[in-house]
Amino acid sequence: MRISRPKLNYANVIATIALFVALGGAAVAAGLPRNSVGANQLKRGAVTPAKLKRGAVTAGKIAPKAVVAGKLGANAVLPGNLGNGIISTAKLSDGAVIASKIKNGVVTTNKLNNGAVTTAKLGDKSVTLGKLADGIAPLLGTLKSGQTLRGVFSVGDTATLEGDLTRSAVSFSFPLTNTPTVNVLKKGETNGNCSGLGGGQTPAATGGNLCVYVTESKGLDATTPLVAENNTRLGFGLVAKSGVTSGEYYAYGQWAVTAP
Repeated sequence: MRISRPKLNYANVIATIALFVALGGAAVAAGLPRNSVGANQLKRGAVTPAKLKRGAVTAGKIAPKAVVAGKLGANAVLPGNLGNGIISTAKLSDGAVIASKIKNGVVTTNKLNNGAVTTAKLGDKSVTLGKLADGIAPLLGTLKSGQTLRGVFSVGDTATLEGDLTRSAVSFSFPLTNTPTVNVLKKGETNGNCSGLGGGQTPAATGGNLCVYVTESKGLDATTPLVAENNTRLGFGLVAKSGVTSGEYYAYGQWAVTAP
C-alpha cells in the first residue's frame, strides 16, 4: 500500500520557521538572569515616557547628578511635582533665583525666616513708599491720609505789663499735603473735630484738623489767652497773652494733627 506524503511548499516552510523563532525567543527571554539587561543593552530611545508606569521612577532610583538642567524638558518641573522641602538653599546655585523667575505673590511674609531680608540683600530703591503697607510710618515723605501726629507744647513768660505776648512754634515731624484747620481748646473742652485726650491722655483729631488742647494755664488774658498763628502744612505757632501786670503767665498741653 502506498502512503501519500505531504509535499513541502513555501507556506509550510515559512510557518515552521516562524514557530521555532517564537518558541526560541520566549525561551531566551524566560532564561535571562536577573539584572542582565542594563543601560548598555538598551537602544537610544528605547525607554520613553509612554512606556513608564506612573511612579516607576522615584527619588531612590535616580543616581546623584543623574538629572541635570540639560535633561529636563520645558515644564518638566512644576510646583505640583515638588514635595515640601524638595528645594532648599543648599540645592540652589548662585544666580539660580532672580527677580524675573519669581511670580507675583510667590514670596510672602509667612515664607520668610527672621533675618531673611537684610539691608545688604536689598537693591537701591527696592523699597519705596508705594510698596509699604498703609500702616507703615512715612519715610521722608508726607503724612499719609488718616495718620496722626501728636506732641506737646509750652508757651509763656514773666509779665512786665498786662497784654505782654510770648510766641512759640511747633514743627511737624512729617509734613502734611495741605494746611490743617486749627482748633484751640481750653482745659476740658472738646468739639466735633477734637474729641479730647482720652483716658490714656492721647490727643485726637479728625482728618484735616489740628487740635491744640490746653491742659494747664496761668495768668493769661481772659478774652484771648492762647492764639494759633502762622499755621502751615509744616507746623504751627502759638501766642500767649498775659492778663497780669507782673508774674508768670503760661499755657501748656498737647496737640494732635491728622492728615486729610
